[in-house]
Amino acid sequence: MGKCQLVPASTLTLAVLCALLLVASRPAQAQTETVLYSFTDTSGDAAYPQAGLVMDTNGNLYGTTSVGGAYNEGTVFEVTVAGAEEVLYSFGSQAGDGNNPGAGLIFDKTGNLYGTTFRGGANGWGTVFKLTPAGTETVLYSFTGTNGDGANPQAGLVMDKKGNLYGTTMNGGANIGGAVFELTTKGTEKVLYSFGSQAGDGTNPVAGLTFDTTGNLYGTTFAGGAYNEGTVFELTKAGTEKVLYSFGSQAGDGANPTAGLTFYKKGNLYGTTIRGGSNGEGTVFELTAAGTEMVLHSFSFESGDGASSNAGLIFDKKGNLYGTTTVGGANSEGTVFELTAKGTEKILYSFGSQMGDGANPVAGLIFDKMGDLYGTTVGGGLFFACPVNGCGTVFKLTP
Repeated sequence: MGKCQLVPASTLTLAVLCALLLVASRPAQAQTETVLYSFTDTSGDAAYPQAGLVMDTNGNLYGTTSVGGAYNEGTVFEVTVAGAEEVLYSFGSQAGDGNNPGAGLIFDKTGNLYGTTFRGGANGWGTVFKLTPAGTETVLYSFTGTNGDGANPQAGLVMDKKGNLYGTTMNGGANIGGAVFELTTKGTEKVLYSFGSQAGDGTNPVAGLTFDTTGNLYGTTFAGGAYNEGTVFELTKAGTEKVLYSFGSQAGDGANPTAGLTFYKKGNLYGTTIRGGSNGEGTVFELTAAGTEMVLHSFSFESGDGASSNAGLIFDKKGNLYGTTTVGGANSEGTVFELTAKGTEKILYSFGSQMGDGANPVAGLIFDKMGDLYGTTVGGGLFFACPVNGCGTVFKLTP
């Protein structure tokens, strides 16, 4: 089976359209999966959810879609636990609005939602927005792509204790290699770091950021580093950056991470890469605080495993990791997998296993209080108004 050649994203998805061309047949895995909602891309409905979900205290789910809505420029949606969907906001509804969000959302303490759009805004280079529970949207900041400012945020946001927002842009910055920015709740932006500022630096961050307990920021870059296969970096709030690891430094190493990082015990970081590994189809890796990396799992499309994980990871209480792959699995349409701390992998679910099932998840997962998993798929579902393999779904998986 040939491998899909991927280039850094300048459009809405990273690996999806390319990955959809891969076809294979694999034995199915028995799990309890429910499609909570199939997007339709008709009558103002949403389509193509690239991002993961957030859950409120009532168990309702919130996310974004990259297209669809009243103006076909993307949406913010809500799906109830019973599977009823509502488009809370359609991008493009006002002058200077953002469009085509590729990232998920975060809540503040009062229930407002915050996120980014890849395009649109006053300058066409993307935005940071706020959405009230009543559905009123405010563009907090429009990226300029000039004078060292960032451009095209592909990732979501994190918030500090003061309510300040932090994120990355894939392009722009002083060296046109992307940036890390800070934004106050009043919309005052500061570029904390421009990638490509030093030899061996990372470039083009696609993923968002993670805080440690002292307020330092950690993330990944898709490209750059000592071997031009991406990096893991640390950034202080003062803007001092350190490359913790350059991918491609050892045989069978991962390459080109598109997802953010997850902390676990002892301060170790965990993440995924869409390429590299012993089979060239991506990895799950662990990185110590000292910068020592270990490949926990190399995906293998040929063996019925998942391949090309675009998503970040979550832990359960026992220390097991959970994530998604965009392709591979029994039906070549992606998987949900579980991985032990020692690297033993189990495919929990292969998408495409039932009529109207989702296909090709790009985003990660969340748990509810009962231990059920929730996520999105960018393709599949019951409706085929969308030109490539359906309009996408929201799903629930009971391990």
